[in-house]
Amino acid sequence: MKRAKLSKHETKEKIQKFFIEIKNKTPKEIKKIKKISKNQKVPLKENKKLFCKDCLTPFKGNEKIRIKKDYKTIKCAICEKLKRIYLSKKLQTA
Repeated sequence: MKRAKLSKHETKEKIQKFFIEIKNKTPKEIKKIKKISKNQKVPLKENKKLFCKDCLTPFKGNEKIRIKKDYKTIKCAICEKLKRIYLSKKLQTA
């Protein structure tokens, strides 16, 4: 059986729908969505911040979050890897 190819628009919709309910997903499902987005060349953008890059488990609220200067650091509860997210500085007008 051949699978029907998804268009970019359909792929974007599928990815958006997936990340709305990410807290109920498994690492296997996240890996599958990453593969689909890579094959269709659809970037995940802000959705990358919702799961651990190494073990692919979704952040459910049990991870440790620290904010220091320009970075937000998230420590995964399962694999204990750190994910650093750069925080942009607001423009100061004087």
